[in-house]
Amino acid sequence: MTRTLRFSALAALLVAAGAAAPAPPADKITTEQLLARLTSAIENLKTLRCTVRAQERLEGNKYQQARSNMKIQFSPLKIYVRNQKGIEVLWVTGQNNGDAWVNPNAFPYVTLNLDPKGSVMRRSQHHSVLNAGFGTIADLIHGSTLRQDHAYEKSFRYAGDSTVAGRACYVLRSDFPQFRYVTYKTTKPEPVSRIAERFGCGEYRIMERNGLSAEETVPAGKTLQVPNGYGRRTIVCVDQKTFLPAAVQVNDDKGLFEKFEFSDVVPNQPISAAEFTKEYKDYKF
Repeated sequence: MTRTLRFSALAALLVAAGAAAPAPPADKITTEQLLARLTSAIENLKTLRCTVRAQERLEGNKYQQARSNMKIQFSPLKIYVRNQKGIEVLWVTGQNNGDAWVNPNAFPYVTLNLDPKGSVMRRSQHHSVLNAGFGTIADLIHGSTLRQDHAYEKSFRYAGDSTVAGRACYVLRSDFPQFRYVTYKTTKPEPVSRIAERFGCGEYRIMERNGLSAEETVPAGKTLQVPNGYGRRTIVCVDQKTFLPAAVQVNDDKGLFEKFEFSDVVPNQPISAAEFTKEYKDYKF
């Protein structure tokens, strides 16, 4: 088995649309226990090192793939990310006027100061760097307090066991065949992020479908097309030892929307303060 995570086991679970998830054996973990352990493992993270392989569908049904190494300290939040192209991002709570330091590793080879939620950093990215790690997955399974309908979150079920890159995993699966785009008319000015929180659908597809930018505030009275949930089918593989995600795959009405694979996961091991500074010896800011 190579270090690259394989989704053959996941693919076997992604059967024809509308098929029911298999019932787990009676002596296995329950859905409620699995969700509670997963939630606790994510919420109790103090630090995290990991490698993430991402595949995201962009406008025009094109797919972008990336491999990134991440270091994260939680509370206060500090994030360092370096991808396979040598692009580096550093964001630290309370520093740089809220902007991230970005080394584009390209001409003119100067460090940029960019808003992590702005259109430049969010271009061709489903998620903000501030959601690095497992933040997006936590949002998937819990939803938003703004939502009135929590049918998507309630659709997750323990669907059996699998193996991801040699690691035994529990499989959480959501089948949400009622996924669709619905009409939403704003009654007051709302940022895209709040609309995404209201529908639990993530910002990217709202921006893509309605020609909006990440930092845009939608004026009152504007009619939008918005997904009514995050996906039609979602698979989350949970490491049986750490209870942290090993992989997540989301399909919607067009097919694969996004896939994230986590390897070299090192939770709650000290990361020196120097590693969250521009001057760290291994960085090129």
